[in-house]
Parts: sequence; C-alpha cells; structure tokens
Amino acid sequence: MNASDSLQSNAIVIVPVLKGGRRDPAVRLEEAKGLALALELTVKGARLVPIRKAHAGAFLGKGVIDSLRDELKAAQAGLLIVDTSLTPVQQRNLEKALDAKVIDRTGVILEIFGLRARTKEGRLQVELALMTYERSRLVRTWTHLERQRGGKGFLAGPGERQLETDRRLLSQKITRLRRALDNVRRTRGLHRSARQRVPYPIIALVGYTNAGKSTLFNALCNTQMLAEDMLFATLDPAMRLITLDTGREAILSDTVGFISDLPTELIAAFRATLEEVLEADLIVHVRDISSPQSAEQRDDVNTILEQLFATHDNAIPVLEVWNKIDKVEADQCPLLEAQAQSITPNPVLLSATTGQGLDQLADRIEGILSAGTITVRINIPAGEGRISPWLYRNGKILDTQADDLGGQILMAQLDIKNLGALQATFPTLKTERVNL
Repeated sequence: MNASDSLQSNAIVIVPVLKGGRRDPAVRLEEAKGLALALELTVKGARLVPIRKAHAGAFLGKGVIDSLRDELKAAQAGLLIVDTSLTPVQQRNLEKALDAKVIDRTGVILEIFGLRARTKEGRLQVELALMTYERSRLVRTWTHLERQRGGKGFLAGPGERQLETDRRLLSQKITRLRRALDNVRRTRGLHRSARQRVPYPIIALVGYTNAGKSTLFNALCNTQMLAEDMLFATLDPAMRLITLDTGREAILSDTVGFISDLPTELIAAFRATLEEVLEADLIVHVRDISSPQSAEQRDDVNTILEQLFATHDNAIPVLEVWNKIDKVEADQCPLLEAQAQSITPNPVLLSATTGQGLDQLADRIEGILSAGTITVRINIPAGEGRISPWLYRNGKILDTQADDLGGQILMAQLDIKNLGALQATFPTLKTERVNL
C-alpha cells in the first residue's frame, strides 16, 4: 500500500450535534464508527462536534474546520466522514478547506452497499443509487467549461458544456439501469407467480441493521449465511424453505437491514428487493433488545415500512422478536418479560445465538399462519394420488375416511390462499366448506 492509499484508508469520523436531536449522540457516534469499519477503513479518531447551526457554505464553522484540518494532518488521515447529509456545495467547500476527501452519511452507506452487493440485482440497485447520488453532485469547478464544438468544420454549432455532457451521460446510464431493474422486477414477479402456484406462505425478516436477522435466519433454516457483528452484513436477499413443527412448509426471507436516515436513493433503488416484504404473509420484526436505542430503531424500521406500504392495500401481520436477550443483564429480564406481556400482540423474547426462545417463536409463527383457516370436506376420487400429499404440505389433515368407490373423504384446514390454490391446481375436485 502506497502513502496515498494509506491516507485514503485512514479516516476521522465526526457527528455534528444540534440541539433537540432525537437520538443519543454517543450512540450515533458508535453507529457512525461502525459504518466506517464496515467500509473497511481505519478510524484514526471519532468525536462529537456540537454546532449551533449548519452553515450554508460548508456546514461547519471556520473554527471547527481549522481544528479538523490539524487533526487530519496529525493522524495522517485523508478522509473525513461527516455523519449527516451534506449538500454538494458543502461537500466541495469542505474538501477545499481541509485538503481531504469528505464523505457524508449517505455517501458512506452507498459505498458500503457497493462493496457488499453480490447478486446481479444487488449490483444494479447499488449502481442506480450511486448514479442518482452523483448526478446531484456534478458541481465541481471545471477548468474546461468552454463549449465543445459539435458537428464538423466551420458549420459546427456551439455544442455542450462539459458539465452538461456529464449530466447527459449520467442520465443515459440511469435510464439503462432502470430498464435493467424493470427486467429484474418482471423476473421476480414470475418467481412470485411460480411460488403462488406452489403456495408456501412467506415469512419476511425485517429489522434495524445488525439486529440479528441473519443469525435468526440461520437458526431457523439450519444454514450458514454470513452473520457478523457488523452493520449491513447482509445486503442481497436470501430465501429458504423451512418446515415448521406441525409439518407446514413456508418460505423464510432475509432482507437488507434498515437504518435511520436511510438515503432516499436507496429506498427507491432497493424497492425491488423490499417488494418481497410486500408479498409476505407474515413480517417478523427483529429488534436488538439489548441496544439502548432499541425503541428509536423500532421507530426507524416502522417509518420505512410505512413508506413501503403507502400504496399497499393488504394488511400484513407483524410479529416483533426481541432478540439478543442473552446480552441483557439478568435483573432486567423480568422487567422486559412484563413489558412484553403488556403489549398486544406479545413480542417473543429470544436469543438467536443461544437458541433460547426459538420454540416459542415457531409456535407463534404457526399460530399466526393458521389464523383464519377454513375447514373443508374434500372428495378425492380413486387414482388421484397427487392430492393428499399436496394437502399434507399446504394444510392440516383433520380426518380421513374411505368412500364406497375406493376414493377418500378428507377433512382439512386450509388458509384462504391455499384453498384458492387447491381449486386452481385441481379444478375438478369437489370441496365443501364445513362449520365446526
């Protein structure tokens, strides 16, 4: 690694603090450091910076800028991370004043997503978000802003400024990326249609980043997906078929973690991924109950879910999971249990790492998925061997009797989705609803 690379990998992290902020500044600072570490940077220093107001030109005042310049030089750091949203002009002016690279909170999150995305869809979404972000920041001071000549010879027109050219090229790239993502959405729609023909209920895990979703996903699926104590360890969605204790099969989906002040570019770009949440039969909201900011993180997640469901008609049940109970002080556990009992529906307290509470979670999931089931009497003719296995996979068999013609009469419980799928898969099958 040369000196330039070393400078770029060494960073100073600051969190500007204005009066009346909703979140604990110390917790925000730890999160900002975690974002820098997730970007594989070396954090040479991190501190809170109290400010009375944001300056329009460079966000920070001259005194703060002077001290930061000395701090960057002393730490041999070439990067300043400012944990807030900067305008393009503020970012440019800070870089000039500090003679260092400056990245705001949005830029850091976008960089992490670019570093971690693995699937084609994920890379497309990240690239679209980055392009949208960069288009607003084409405010550099060009030394060649004279108009380029268009056409040929003396008949040439005035052409375009370099800045206009860059904006046009970025707009063209964004258009191409959106078309590619539209193709991804169509493909995902086809996959959803295929799942509806084999109608397993979908359980979507959501939660604040690093709440333990991937660890819980591994525990429920007996898999070894990446699950690290790191912000945004999971970016690309994962889906696995699981079997509950009753024999019911379901699809479990692990989603990208949410975060406060999620860049609007990412909300739009990752909508295709988060559409899996919109298709879910049950949302399991995983919270890190050991975090002092657990309530604020819950609110951040709920805010993003509200944005996603703004145009969605169907209400999807949500089950809260209070994870990392093993990290809570023993004398606090009774208080948490009493608090959980006072909430409707009751959250499930568990530790995805130790396995404590996983059985209770499975029971609650089964209970929610079974709610609203319909009991039907089904006449299965002789020779129709495919129907019984389908019913065992997608419903609950209550009673079986043989009829006089060598067939079977089954009493089964199915939810509305599976009842419709049964009738669509076997259109000549005779079914009759039964009131028990």
